[in-house]
Amino acid sequence: MPLSLTVLGTASPHPAPGRPCSGYLVRGGGAEVWVDAGPGTFAELQRHTDPARLTAIWISHLHADHFADLLAAVYGFAYGGLTPPAPIPVYAPRGCARRLAGFFGQPNLGFLSGILDFRPLHDGHTVRHWNLRLTTIAVSHGMEAYGLRAESQGKVFAYSGDTGPCDALAGLARGADLFLCEADIDRNGEGEQVHLTPEDAGAYARGAGSLLITHVGPALTVDAATDRAAAVFGGPTDSAYEGTTKII
Repeated sequence: MPLSLTVLGTASPHPAPGRPCSGYLVRGGGAEVWVDAGPGTFAELQRHTDPARLTAIWISHLHADHFADLLAAVYGFAYGGLTPPAPIPVYAPRGCARRLAGFFGQPNLGFLSGILDFRPLHDGHTVRHWNLRLTTIAVSHGMEAYGLRAESQGKVFAYSGDTGPCDALAGLARGADLFLCEADIDRNGEGEQVHLTPEDAGAYARGAGSLLITHVGPALTVDAATDRAAAVFGGPTDSAYEGTTKII
């Protein structure tokens, strides 16, 4: 199975008709990983695979537009006939399971244990599923947040997650065949920056082979953000659209 990326959702900060929030399906080396679970992405995931077949779930940070559809997944796995053969590992920042339990009004996490196996992320966290290796890198988003590198059969996919400018991004993208990067804001303001401009995305992508722009906020259009990032990057640049698959 070649390394591939399927786009499930790209919207920021809320889902729109036909455009769920952030979510992606990464496949390679015999593994299938749901990367970020923004609202609407569990339904889109079912267009491309049986969710019960997922090898793992990886969550970049605990803003609702990146993890809230785990609620839909719990209903699907527990009550909707999509029960996995074993609990699916969920790599996420600490507190993810407790937030889900709170939604269901449960004082403990035991009711989730039969379907999801929560495992906390940290900077430098590495795990291998079959022939797919996942490496987590801390990024700057005003809270615990991570980017991802996925490697299989000599190919590398990198994902920024949500982040402001930070030194870690250059290393995250370096040597990647495809860098999926947010370009949420039109321009940088004062104080701590927790998102990237298109120009930021293009600059950090310079160590990668190609750039895919996602998570474009309401102050920008997708086409404008992609054009601006491409002008800085200087390499192959495209927009992430729901339903598309990139073979890496």
